[in-house]
Amino acid sequence: QVQLQESGPGLVKPSQTLSLTCTVSGNSIATDYYYWNWIRQSPEKGLEWIGYISYSGNTYYKTSLASRTSISRDTSKNQFTLQLSSVTPEDTAVYYCARIWATLSYRYLDVWGQGTLVTVSS
Repeated sequence: QVQLQESGPGLVKPSQTLSLTCTVSGNSIATDYYYWNWIRQSPEKGLEWIGYISYSGNTYYKTSLASRTSISRDTSKNQFTLQLSSVTPEDTAVYYCARIWATLSYRYLDVWGQGTLVTVSS
């Protein structure tokens, strides 16, 4: 059984950095061919993909967020982390971590964390 669990502060001040950690159990984040994603959801934007870190440590971010986004990992803890800098109230959302299983033909968002609400407010 694979489980993903988000953790981190639920309140972040404007201009500061949002930092969340996803702890993965039941599946090594270094196992090919899995991609470890951050996705967020808000009433204003709906579901929005942020980026991922691959099983080999490569990262890829949504273009409009790339300058503010950093995803890293700690394989010894089987965790990966989202850092989103210079946040504004528009970054308020429920943040999810999720796994992509990649095959030659398809990409499956097959496992999701439960989500954690992050509010950006002073």
